[in-house]
Amino acid sequence: MSQDKVADGLNQMMNAKIAGKKIVKISMYSKVLLSVLAIGKLKKYISNYNIEGKELNVTLGKLNFCRAVKPRYIVKAKDIEKYVRRYLPARGLGVVLISTSQGLMTHQTAQEKNLGGSIIAYFY
Repeated sequence: MSQDKVADGLNQMMNAKIAGKKIVKISMYSKVLLSVLAIGKLKKYISNYNIEGKELNVTLGKLNFCRAVKPRYIVKAKDIEKYVRRYLPARGLGVVLISTSQGLMTHQTAQEKNLGGSIIAYFY
């Protein structure tokens, strides 16, 4: 059994996308995964997600790729651009999610607020 629910949830979403499915049922989830999905829904990579009983149902949107970042790098605000270039295929395409002291946010928001933190995942 895995310790990282965010990585497991994002891997299940990618496996479902590769298999051609639109809906993913995730049995183990956390509040951090729900925050990641909320940002993914805001950016339209995920159409919808809801909790039914002990299961999380995720409907995929215009998702091309998503993955959790391992190990979780700690970055300063001025160094975020280096990791954006490493994980995203092109400038302006996709988002890197960063856990800051003010909560989970995209790399653009973290740079605007001049906040660093831990890189959690990325979508494009």
